[in-house]
Amino acid sequence: MNLRVGKAISDWLIKLGLEETYAIWLKDTIFFIAIIVVSIIIDLIAKRIILKIIAKLAAKTKTTWDDALVERKVFNRLSHIAAALVIYLLAPLALQDYDIVLKFIIILTKVYMAFIVMLVIDSFLNASHDIYLTYEASKTRPIKGYIQVIKIIINIIGGIIILSILLNKTPIYFLGGLGAITAILILVFKDTILGFVGSIQLSANDMLRPGDWITMSKYEADGTVIEMSLTTVKVQNFDKSVTTIPTYSFISDSFHNWRAMEEAGLRRIKRSINIDITSIKFCDDEMLNRFLKMELVKDLISTHQTINSDAPCQSLTNLRIFKEYIQNYLKQIPEIKRDLTFLIRQQQTTEKGLPIEIYVFADYSDFNRFEDLQFSIFEHVLSVVNTFDLKIFQNPTEIGIINK
Repeated sequence: MNLRVGKAISDWLIKLGLEETYAIWLKDTIFFIAIIVVSIIIDLIAKRIILKIIAKLAAKTKTTWDDALVERKVFNRLSHIAAALVIYLLAPLALQDYDIVLKFIIILTKVYMAFIVMLVIDSFLNASHDIYLTYEASKTRPIKGYIQVIKIIINIIGGIIILSILLNKTPIYFLGGLGAITAILILVFKDTILGFVGSIQLSANDMLRPGDWITMSKYEADGTVIEMSLTTVKVQNFDKSVTTIPTYSFISDSFHNWRAMEEAGLRRIKRSINIDITSIKFCDDEMLNRFLKMELVKDLISTHQTINSDAPCQSLTNLRIFKEYIQNYLKQIPEIKRDLTFLIRQQQTTEKGLPIEIYVFADYSDFNRFEDLQFSIFEHVLSVVNTFDLKIFQNPTEIGIINK
């Protein structure tokens, strides 16, 4: 039928006065322009009508996967193939007498379609990741790193196919040469390979999840994990800045993950105050009588006075009574867990005095409430120190030296 139509057009042009050579050339040009026009019409139908129908149908359904495909423009990119396919199938009809031009157009069309297929697969993978994020498992098993690996593989395969089309070689020809450039590929994709290995280990061992609060001093990161990808992990610090850390660093370096604490609904108070050693002493009668008026320590003093009736003044130090006071004071606070580690302990003496550490747990993990509780505890402890004739150690200041 093409030959009949072509001959009819050629005869008509010749009757109009054109030479046979020019008539055939003009006929082929008209055919090619018609093919271009048809491809444009097909493209407009695909984008203006079919895509709108698909978008409306997706909006009406209760499922979310079709919305993700529309949002990630899977169908939009797929529609580009229609016009290219029209040119690929019909171009030989118009350009059968122009081998070089036809070969160029066919190659160009194949490369274009291969590129579009790569974009469609990329969009589909993005949509698949969006769909996966709607499931509860995504909070504990992120797959963004694996998606990126698949994209790299698809891009490599697509690149090989495009090269094979341009150079008129089979893809096997290029795959055979990959062995010779393996060392270069390893060097180029070193971070990607290390990131992939790190992602597998982090996921398999459940070491890190989006939403975890982590601390990594090497990178000055202290905040929440907001994104885990193939090569990097993004951490939003509490000052709203974002720290980007190589994924493999979580395998090669140490970091703190506070997830277990948050899941348990607990937070640890572990802080010390430094007592001036020169202020530690045995209590005399006056001190004991004064401390007996304090509800939180009177039981300790009474017991020691009974046991050491011969020398009550030499059996207790003001530091020991101070420890008893802190311990009983903390027991009165309902937010402090008494069934977990509950310690008030001395640490190694330093040039800055004797550290007395409070080591207890609050029964909630909320940051603001925890800081308020910790503030109130140490506010009280620091203000009551002088009551026991103890002094907080601090380095001399200009005012302190002048007063002395």
